[in-house]
Amino acid sequence: MRAPIASASIARLLLGMAVSVALGGCAALEGVDLERLLMSGPPLDERTVTQGLEQALRIGAERTTSTLSAPGGFSENPRLRLRLPGELGRVAEALRAVGLGGRVDALEASMNDAAERAAGAALPVFASAIASMSIADAFAILNGPEDAATRYFEEETSGTLRARFSPIVNEAMREVGLYEIYSGLVARYEAIPFAAKPPALDLDAYVTDRTLSALFAKLAEEEARIREDPAARTTSLLRRVFGSASVGTPSGSGSGSGAAGDGAGGR
Repeated sequence: MRAPIASASIARLLLGMAVSVALGGCAALEGVDLERLLMSGPPLDERTVTQGLEQALRIGAERTTSTLSAPGGFSENPRLRLRLPGELGRVAEALRAVGLGGRVDALEASMNDAAERAAGAALPVFASAIASMSIADAFAILNGPEDAATRYFEEETSGTLRARFSPIVNEAMREVGLYEIYSGLVARYEAIPFAAKPPALDLDAYVTDRTLSALFAKLAEEEARIREDPAARTTSLLRRVFGSASVGTPSGSGSGSGAAGDGAGGR
C-alpha cells in the first residue's frame, strides 16, 4: 500500500499547479524554477538551522579526518606533505648531495606518518564542539563568511587538539626511531667540511603545528564545497539550509543546544 502524501507536499504540488495555470501554459513557464518552487518550505526556524549546521559540521569533520588520517593523507599530498623546514631544508639538500637521501626520505616519511595518525584523533574533539554549539553560533555560521564554520572549529578546538596531538606525534615518531634518525643526520651534516651548525628543531611541535594547519585548511575546503556546490549537500537538510537565503538570528536564540564537552571551551 502506498504511503499517504504529506499535507505540506500536497500544498506545494497544488501551488505549483496553480502557478502553471495562472501563467497560461508551458510557454509562460519559461524562466520559472518550478523545482525550487515545489521544494521550498516554510522560512528557516531555529531548530532547522541548528540541525542543518550540526549536520554540515559533522560531515565536514568526518570527511576531513578521514582524508588526512588515511595512508598518504599527508605524504601523497604535495600541498600538505611535511618536509624539513627553512634552513633545515638546505641541510636536507646537502645530505642528499653526499648520498644520504634515503635517510632524509625516511625522516620525512616518519613525520608524515605521525601527522596522519594524529589527524585521526581529531573527530571526537570536533564532535564535542558541535554538541556545544548554541543557536546563536549556528546562525552566525550560516550568515557569516565562507569560512565561518572553520573559524568556529579553530576557536573551539585548537587548544584541545594540540594537547591531544602532541603525545600521539611523540609516540609515532619514537616507534620508528625518528629522533635517532634526525640526530644521526645532524651529526653527519656537521661532519661535512665548512658546514654551518644547523638550527635546532622541536620535531614534536613542528609536526603538531603542521597537522593542525592542514586540518583547518582541509576543513575550510569542505566548508566551501557545502556552501558553494549543491552536489556536496548530500542530504535534504543540507540542501534546505544552505539552499536558502541568509536569515537573521531569532530573538532569544542565545541558548546552547548541548552541554559543553571535551574540546569546546567557552568563548
